[in-house]
Amino acid sequence: MVSLKRLLIASLITHHQTSKATPIPEQQQSQEAEIASFGRTNDWSCRSASHKPVVLLHGLFASDQIELNVFEKWLRGRGYCTFALVYGSYTPLLPVLAGIKPIAQSSGEIASFVAEVRRRTGAEKVDVVGHSEGAFQALYAPKFQPGFAQSVDSIVAIAPPTHGTDISGLYKLAYLLGNLSREVIGRLLEALGCAACNDLGPGGPAVVRLNDGRPIVQPGNAVTIITSRNDEIVTPPSTAFVNEPGVRNLYVQDYCPQDRAGHLGEAYDANVWNLAVNALDRQFDRKFACTKALPIR
Repeated sequence: MVSLKRLLIASLITHHQTSKATPIPEQQQSQEAEIASFGRTNDWSCRSASHKPVVLLHGLFASDQIELNVFEKWLRGRGYCTFALVYGSYTPLLPVLAGIKPIAQSSGEIASFVAEVRRRTGAEKVDVVGHSEGAFQALYAPKFQPGFAQSVDSIVAIAPPTHGTDISGLYKLAYLLGNLSREVIGRLLEALGCAACNDLGPGGPAVVRLNDGRPIVQPGNAVTIITSRNDEIVTPPSTAFVNEPGVRNLYVQDYCPQDRAGHLGEAYDANVWNLAVNALDRQFDRKFACTKALPIR
């Protein structure tokens, strides 16, 4: 998730998807997974004897080449097979404007991609790591996409707007006239091409659906939430957490007190990476040397 200014500017230049002939389901699933790559190279021949395939989910107005790309290279250097996609984009000409479709629609793209990863690698299950909106999707898709939860083992959600975010209080302006003005702002964001911006705000449709009173975490999924006390986008930072049995809710500063990373910086923070790998490996107490994270906002 990026600043509100960038969010609105990007929304203004978003193109709507043109209509296309509808393929049969089997073709559609494969085509969606291929289109989702937007030309990136996933190494489908990669196999690991000790790690499940890891699917990486970028955030709002990001892509597979922006945000988690450095973390992906770091994971590959540690012997992980990683796979990433661009989801929620209306046009391959501007893949950086991704993650903007309705959350429910994007989660279908993600589910198709996970199915493709499993089919091509032969893996029974995958692990999922997401940042920002991608972290929200890592929680949302298992709950609402049929069969998704059974396809996933570990989930690491980095700074998810689990309960919606007011973006350091800016979203409170939407409530100046109560629920009516909030509804108007939501419709405006959707008209500008960023339904996800409405979905992830306080009281947004996807946030309300995820927090419908039923458990967020699905049976068989091991969930770790990682966030920073300096997060200035998902605010307050504690709204990232899932307060359910078995969920590990972590502040990076509890392990590395000098860590200064903000919301975007969490995707590039080696301390966050180490916590994520510990979760993937189920080595929760494994020690690592803290680094002085850049104060990226």
